[in-house]
Amino acid sequence: MNPYPISAIQIVSIVFSILLLISVFFLIRRKKIREEYAILWVGIFFLFFILSVFRGVIDVISTILDIKYQPASLFLILFGCLFLLTFHFSLVVSKLKKNMNALAKTITILEERLRETKPETGDDGEKGDA
Repeated sequence: MNPYPISAIQIVSIVFSILLLISVFFLIRRKKIREEYAILWVGIFFLFFILSVFRGVIDVISTILDIKYQPASLFLILFGCLFLLTFHFSLVVSKLKKNMNALAKTITILEERLRETKPETGDDGEKGDA
């Protein structure tokens, strides 16, 4: 006899995981999300799909971590995934900020060079018609 009979919440979580996986693939296909970010989401949804299908995995994780209440280990896994996502996006934001600062410096230098090479104009900055 199966120690983990299929329950309604298990079916809902499996269907939800599959729908989220499909939605990520559609977003990739429509170029709404970049592949590098989609890999993270697919990995997380795949992990939760595995945990939904094989409920005994949560028991094993709970036993290894000496957690008496199995749903608490599920929350621990969820918080771990959220931490990894947050960490990854902080790295991305830091890189973008660094690139933006470099771009601003380059634009400032180019504007200064443009002012230096521009021919002299009248007092108000426009060429005179006299």
